[in-house]
Amino acid sequence: MMNINSKLPTVGTTIFTVMSKLAADHQAINLSQGFPDYETDKQLIDEISQAMKGGFNQYAPMAGLLSLRELISEKIEKLYGTKYHPETEVTITAGGTQAIFTAINTFITAGDEVIIFEPAYDCYAPTIKLLGGLVKPFELQAPDYKIDWEMVKKLFSANTKMIIINTPHNPTGSILRKQDIEALIKLTKDTDILILSDEVYEHIIFDGEQHQSVALYPELAERSLIVASFGKLLHATGWKVGYCLAPEKLMSEFRKIHQFNVFSVNTPMQAGIANYLKSSNVYQEIPVFFQQKRDYFQKLLKQTKFELLPCKGSYFQCVSFANISDEKDTDFAKRLVSAVGVAAIPVSAFYTKKIDNKVIRFCFAKEDSTLEQAVEKLTKL
Repeated sequence: MMNINSKLPTVGTTIFTVMSKLAADHQAINLSQGFPDYETDKQLIDEISQAMKGGFNQYAPMAGLLSLRELISEKIEKLYGTKYHPETEVTITAGGTQAIFTAINTFITAGDEVIIFEPAYDCYAPTIKLLGGLVKPFELQAPDYKIDWEMVKKLFSANTKMIIINTPHNPTGSILRKQDIEALIKLTKDTDILILSDEVYEHIIFDGEQHQSVALYPELAERSLIVASFGKLLHATGWKVGYCLAPEKLMSEFRKIHQFNVFSVNTPMQAGIANYLKSSNVYQEIPVFFQQKRDYFQKLLKQTKFELLPCKGSYFQCVSFANISDEKDTDFAKRLVSAVGVAAIPVSAFYTKKIDNKVIRFCFAKEDSTLEQAVEKLTKL
């Protein structure tokens, strides 16, 4: 019998896949995985169709269509004041996760240490481990999930190579503020530490808060790779189109790995998105759209026994069920699917040590009617 040595022996199927399958098996309302259940803008669909009919069906350039990279460069300069050259410092990727995977692969080797903040998006740690790197998790605590930067400093060593930040944050809906960024600048000053800034929810931010992109801060921009996603922006997660920004010195290394990972990203999507963004106000509309969703979902949830945790960004609402049950969050989430008919994500799945704060995560990127039906079921708990 063939003997296979797994590179990730402790890694199983992601919690997103597990909970979505349970939702399908039990015909439950799926508020677990982060995807919309409403239609993408018809104008955008038409732009993609026209791109296909117009002949954009062969390989795109490895770095992506220049027209799209130029739009991204203009947007970043307008919003954050930093110029990323479209030819050398912007790369189109097959979604945000591929950009994250490529960035970590580009710079992390065996023995390198990477600081992450948990609960964390579940691709960070396995990718680091795959390369022989060491994950140094800093554990954030409910309900606010704030970072104690003095404690973070204690994780630093001579082997610290990278820090991964994520704002707005998945799964907690928290955000980094200016004082957090200033602390990060202070900690990394006069070091060779790289920053991987996961900003895929950059436009889904609420209550008048400003997104604290590392692109706003030259001291961080020079050492950072920024990851963004069109899937979140355009309500089209299945298209898997995103991008990475970095200074030329870092981007030239990123592209060395990118070209042997996916080489290039599907062409008609890029052409259609580029044409759509030229005539769309989507950047201004998205925070308003999702704040209305958040506010409505929070209003509905107040009819239940859940305790709402703060949500300043992303399209996820975390809730505590501590006054409902003393079950493990994984058991509670599974019972919620089978007995109640609503799927959520247990937040312990985002911790290396599976820390259970009796918190689950709902996705509110759904039709109002979907949210109403889900809460009607949840009120029976």
